[in-house]
Amino acid sequence: MTTTVPRGTPPAAPTPTTDDVVLQRRPGRWIDGWDPQNRAFWLREGRAIARRNLGWSIFAEFLGFIIWQLWSIVVVMLPAAGFALSSSESFWLISLPSLVGATLRFPYTFMVGLVGGRNWTIVSAALLLVPAVLLGVAVSDPQTPFGILLLIAALGGVGGGNFASSMANITYFFPHEEKGWALGLNAAGGNLGTSVAQLAVPLVVTVGAAGTLNIALAGWMWIPLILVAIVGAWRYMDNLSSAKADFAGSAAALREPHLWLVALLYIGTFGSFIGFAGVFPKLIADQFPSLSTFQIGQASLSLAFLGALVGSLARPYGGRLADRFGGARVTVGAFAVMAAGAAALMLTLPLQNFAVFLTCFLVLFAATGMGNGSTYRMIPSIFAARARARGIDRGSAADRDVARAAAAALGLVSAIGAYGGFVVPQVLNASQLATGGYSAAFIGFLAAYVCLMALTVVLYAVPRRMLAHQRI
Repeated sequence: MTTTVPRGTPPAAPTPTTDDVVLQRRPGRWIDGWDPQNRAFWLREGRAIARRNLGWSIFAEFLGFIIWQLWSIVVVMLPAAGFALSSSESFWLISLPSLVGATLRFPYTFMVGLVGGRNWTIVSAALLLVPAVLLGVAVSDPQTPFGILLLIAALGGVGGGNFASSMANITYFFPHEEKGWALGLNAAGGNLGTSVAQLAVPLVVTVGAAGTLNIALAGWMWIPLILVAIVGAWRYMDNLSSAKADFAGSAAALREPHLWLVALLYIGTFGSFIGFAGVFPKLIADQFPSLSTFQIGQASLSLAFLGALVGSLARPYGGRLADRFGGARVTVGAFAVMAAGAAALMLTLPLQNFAVFLTCFLVLFAATGMGNGSTYRMIPSIFAARARARGIDRGSAADRDVARAAAAALGLVSAIGAYGGFVVPQVLNASQLATGGYSAAFIGFLAAYVCLMALTVVLYAVPRRMLAHQRI
């Protein structure tokens, strides 16, 4: 049941969890009294509202990932469009959006509580128009200075911030027992944006140009969809007055040493996923230039999209396996497979066998996706175990404070982990500059994954006193 109150009416007090939940709606699609834990309300109207908001949130975040990772595929097409870029400059165009996007995830986490989830979805989607339009203009002229290209690539980082605000928004809409699946869908839907960009751009810039190359379409093609996301958020999404920016919870999370440890693990899993997804088209073009794209009639197709697709689809299953076997065990397994994948790439790169190269990378992507889900699932378990180790009773006020810190940690860890999208391309860049190849980089990745696997075993897979002897 809902009622509408006049403009200017202050938010109502929180509604008790009873069967008589009555929502109050204010102008600007504000909702007061939201209580997803009330089962009768949830089944009557709450679930339908939450799912509608989830759908538009996924769509907006999906477009955010596309704009964030758009340069990963545009870069490999620039030489054919008349641009003369060094390999190092190409790596900077690929990695800088990740650096900016990771940094923006910190303020974006709080924007939902400050201005409302619907309102910020409209604003954050509208911001995607800026890098999309500028890319379309800049790549039309091969004389565009590299500095301008770098600035536009950096502006694409606004798409990376969308993940943090989208996840923060959706967590308020769903009850605890459905929150994990909703957040998993939201994350997977966003991650798929990278794969779709790498699949669609080569097709559109060739088919849309009647068999030639019109690289400007790589930016212009997304504008209608972004406009749909803006209008959809404006008409169909809602702001919840119960969604508040939790600065105290974030401060408490930052004081927890285990936040920084699990963030390091997330750099290894999600950071590897987004980093390798960004450089995969360039690695294929460097190692197998004749197989960089395939012609299907007038259309060009790059197989680079398979990496991000496999990693995105694997993420929900990593979370589901973590629910069953424990996040630490699944994360250990993910790092073990990632280490094996890095070792295989290191050993087989000299063979110049595309089938082996592609298979090794797809295994690596699948492992990063599984690790994304399992590492993220570890966060609330670690905070809960820390509370038990400190003697905090379940359901107490102190326990609720720990839960707030754990919720805040989800956003903070997602931001820190995204810096891997900058680190991975730059490690590959340094390897190529120093040795002329990528084998040295994969030796470094192998060592890092082994160390992170050992860290996970020692701290979280083996029951320890500091975690109340719980296996995470």
